[in-house]
Amino acid sequence: MPYCFSRSLFAAGFLSLTLTAISCRKPPIQGDFIAVRSLAGTESGLVEPFGIAVKNGDIFVSDGERGKVSTLSKSGLFEDVVGDFDTPSGIAFGPDGVLYVSDTSRNVIYKLDGEPTIVAGSSGQRGSSDGGASDAAFNGPTGLAISKDGKIFVSDTYNDRIRLIENGKVTTLAGNSQGFADGPSPRFDTPLGIALWGERLLVADAGNRRIRVVEPDGSAWTLAGSGANDHIDGFPGEAGFVRPTAIAVSADGVIYIADGNAIRAIGKRPFPFVETISNDRRGFRDGNPFISRFNRPSGLAIDERGQLFVADSDNGLIRAFEMAPNTAKEVTSIPKQVSAEEFRKLQPPRWPYDPPEAKRDIAGTLGEIRGELVDDNSQVWFHNGLDIAGSYGETARFVRSEKILDPLSTENFGTLRELIRMPTMGYIHIRLGRDVSDRPFGDPRFLFSEGNDGNLNGVRISRGTKFSAGEAIGTLNQMNHVHLIAGPTGSEMNALAALELPNVRDSIAPTIENIALYDENWRQFETERPGSRITLSGRVRIVARAYDRVDGNPERRRLGVYKLGYQVIRSDGSPLDRLNWTIVFDRNPPFDAVRTVYANGSRSGATGETIFSYIVTNRLSNTGFGEGRLETATVEPGNYTIRVFAADFFGNQTSKDIQIEVKR
Repeated sequence: MPYCFSRSLFAAGFLSLTLTAISCRKPPIQGDFIAVRSLAGTESGLVEPFGIAVKNGDIFVSDGERGKVSTLSKSGLFEDVVGDFDTPSGIAFGPDGVLYVSDTSRNVIYKLDGEPTIVAGSSGQRGSSDGGASDAAFNGPTGLAISKDGKIFVSDTYNDRIRLIENGKVTTLAGNSQGFADGPSPRFDTPLGIALWGERLLVADAGNRRIRVVEPDGSAWTLAGSGANDHIDGFPGEAGFVRPTAIAVSADGVIYIADGNAIRAIGKRPFPFVETISNDRRGFRDGNPFISRFNRPSGLAIDERGQLFVADSDNGLIRAFEMAPNTAKEVTSIPKQVSAEEFRKLQPPRWPYDPPEAKRDIAGTLGEIRGELVDDNSQVWFHNGLDIAGSYGETARFVRSEKILDPLSTENFGTLRELIRMPTMGYIHIRLGRDVSDRPFGDPRFLFSEGNDGNLNGVRISRGTKFSAGEAIGTLNQMNHVHLIAGPTGSEMNALAALELPNVRDSIAPTIENIALYDENWRQFETERPGSRITLSGRVRIVARAYDRVDGNPERRRLGVYKLGYQVIRSDGSPLDRLNWTIVFDRNPPFDAVRTVYANGSRSGATGETIFSYIVTNRLSNTGFGEGRLETATVEPGNYTIRVFAADFFGNQTSKDIQIEVKR
């Protein structure tokens, strides 16, 4: 490694430029990545690449959804390796060139020397006991690292321990229970990726949002991370992490971390510093590393040339940070986007309550504004799902059969936004695994933790855990509804289209309450008297206040509109151009599009009046978003009608007219 970091300075958090004085040798000049490129994806059959390793130019990757380990050869051939697994996660090569695999849901470590053989653990048996390899037990083993002398290190994720397999025996190297503590009796919270760092072991301590170092004697200290839940670059003690998941070390000592949706690095400068080398927003983008986007990257590997390979799990891709231009004439992979029609065919629909066919009140739809938009400082966001009303304490149920793939699939325990995220569905506002009195159901798939006072303070569900449609998720909290998200993370779609829930009927067209016209600087055009034409010139913004309703919903329940558009009509009734559907909520809009879609004064939430004021001249669809105007300079002077349209998902449509006169 290029630095002899001062353990005491790191542990105390005293990080300053004085750290440069304790460098053991002159730091090397670190190479810079010039591009991010996607190498293989769903076109090869990948679904959820998680662990990744490189050997002699060939890339090996585990796929937790398919239960396969596959290889992408340097010649571009993609094929599955022999062996069927359940939920393979970490993979690593031993000094003899043999590949080892942690199967998280089976709680075993495999060795792939021909047919897979179990190295440690008993298939399907969960536990925490040390001992002989066949008698020892794990609880969701995930990360793997193997030393040059053949020692196998395992992050025993839901036991919150680091385990060691050596000479046919399994021992606990570090950790004893969930929590955070440095020193001779360290504690971890959901440790995931691990990597050797000389004789030490680096641990991506996901639940604690820190990078930890385990010494050979089992003591531990914090290398980086303050515990703040944010991507914060800076000196290690000041840096913030969101969810460090994977970790790898280059030959020249640079530490790379997959953190949330970002790739981070420590050691690219002459002094210890945590920096983000990609964009930290969820998404997909190749090209310049600093604008590249990822979607839950879960595995990292480095080849002999220093190139960094990433298992980009929720994008379903193998990607690379490259140090030299690639001249190969091969097609770059991109994530596959499942259509609503394809999604519907995967499994039959049901409501998230019993009886499964009984229609419930729809209380909110995708794309609605949340919060109140007053100015540029307003905290507003898009509603990304379908709210389905229920009764306080009612049991919520899974609408699809799925397997947990995200190692930290649950969030916000004990809050009104407690949630679980499955690969294709999300469920929010639920007491996970517990009844209305907060007592656990007794379902062993929900792993609860307790505080010092004996009260529950968290719940986890192991990667690889399976749930069937109709099984209980938990009970409704005070929000009195399930917030249902349809579609893979980062590719959420309108749940009404994706699920076609039983017995939903809608014969009520949306309502357009009024239309207002504004100039480029948001000055409203006004008439001299009611009913007269509005005189327009220049570039015009059209704003429509509108809402929708569904059959059976109470009249007070105002929902967002599925799509809006406008058309200019000549005085003889003929259209000046085709109907332009400018705003369409078929997929979850990008977070930063909310002010493009909604005008000031828009608001909705649990209380108060609901107002949806849509900027109809702007555009939003699954291909992007942007601003637009009615360009009166391209229209001959005269009298016209602006006709604004609003439609719901079921095809009901309404329109409203406003009379204008165009002048030069």
